[in-house]
Amino acid sequence: MRLFMRRRGEAGPALDASRALADLVRTTLSLEEEATVSVSEISCGDPACGGAETVVLVMRPGRRTEAAKVLMPMAQVTPEALLAALRPLMPGEAGVSTGLSEGAGRV
Repeated sequence: MRLFMRRRGEAGPALDASRALADLVRTTLSLEEEATVSVSEISCGDPACGGAETVVLVMRPGRRTEAAKVLMPMAQVTPEALLAALRPLMPGEAGVSTGLSEGAGRV
């Protein structure tokens, strides 16, 4: 499994949360070994996300990069919230999701 992410020196709970979410993304989307998953936390200006949001990028060979957002800090992301965010990336769906509402678009 390849993970594409991490700031230099990142460790502890953030690293564990990132790896756990990446593993869940791989399982949920049935990704092939060649696919790369990036899970990161970024600042968010939307009051609904509490100052940070989690961004998931899925990079599959021969396809455009797909993105999903969960409007909460990485440590607070639940499997249910992640599943809701990934739903548009599942076969037959299209779009970018916040994990809280339906969205559309590709990166």
